[in-house]
Amino acid sequence: MVRTGIFGISGYAGQKLVELLVSHPEAEITAGFVAPEEGTPEITEIIPKLKGLIQLKCKNTPDWKDIEKNCDLVFLALPHSVSMKFVPPLVEMKKKIVDLSADFRFDDIKIYEKWYTKHTCPQLNSSFIYGLPEINREQIKKADLIANPGCYPTSVILALAPLVKNHLIEGKVFVDSKSGVTGAGRTPSLGTLFVECNENIKAYKIGEHRHAPEMEEVINKIGGSKYSITFVPHLVPYNQGILSTCYVTLKSEMAEEKLQEIYERTYADEPFVRVMEYGVSPSVKNIVNTNFCDIGIKLTDSKTLVVISAIDNLVKGAAGQAVQNMNIMLGLKESSPFF
Repeated sequence: MVRTGIFGISGYAGQKLVELLVSHPEAEITAGFVAPEEGTPEITEIIPKLKGLIQLKCKNTPDWKDIEKNCDLVFLALPHSVSMKFVPPLVEMKKKIVDLSADFRFDDIKIYEKWYTKHTCPQLNSSFIYGLPEINREQIKKADLIANPGCYPTSVILALAPLVKNHLIEGKVFVDSKSGVTGAGRTPSLGTLFVECNENIKAYKIGEHRHAPEMEEVINKIGGSKYSITFVPHLVPYNQGILSTCYVTLKSEMAEEKLQEIYERTYADEPFVRVMEYGVSPSVKNIVNTNFCDIGIKLTDSKTLVVISAIDNLVKGAAGQAVQNMNIMLGLKESSPFF
């Protein structure tokens, strides 16, 4: 049985981690941590629906001795810049880590610091593997430290990877993504109030969302080329789910059957990627509370391809992918506890 600890257990991603790990046949939660101002609640005070399924009192400061003794792997479901405060002592203890923040996602520290903040432990950055299993599974198998991808990047990278692997794209890529309100996190803000979100849709951070450079860095690494992505995210009035629509120009004309075959071949052995029949668009309602990424493609003319992907931002876009990474790292059944 894998003993896990969770920092940031009261956030949306932290709560989803708890739900998944409670259902996991080979894992248990042995430590949970919340922010100092949150006191020391029982875990079922945070997630009442799990009453009778788990008993654990959360702490509001790290108990390093307890972690060293009782945790094999630690999930950091914390805000960006906060995670890296806890990584050095965990590394010193030789604990396996899955970090859900952006603190260790970038190969280039300068890109991280441009879009986020000054990095406080850059010496550890190269030790982290970018935890997108469909791209880096073999590295994840050997890793102790995983940087879990962002939710928008997961949806976009999986949508574009078959094209960039085969060097089929020319010019700029345009991405329109729509996310449920949980993507903004649990901290209250005017823009995420019910009366602001309900019966509304709006774009935000146009051309300046910090997930765009993450997408570009990973896509460029996969394709060995320089791709530019124009990314426009939107907030839509549902709880969970991302629908990303990517518009690309192909280098040459290609038959729809050939493009469909490339996608089906790329993801043939991937348990969590489902390629739709040609011309069928994925639907958010079909992936909510699952770890699936559904992908559909359609040519609009001989060289213009539209690729659409759908994921749950809290599952495949966060906690579910983190558990998937844990499974791969530890040689457990990759699809647990999903199916």
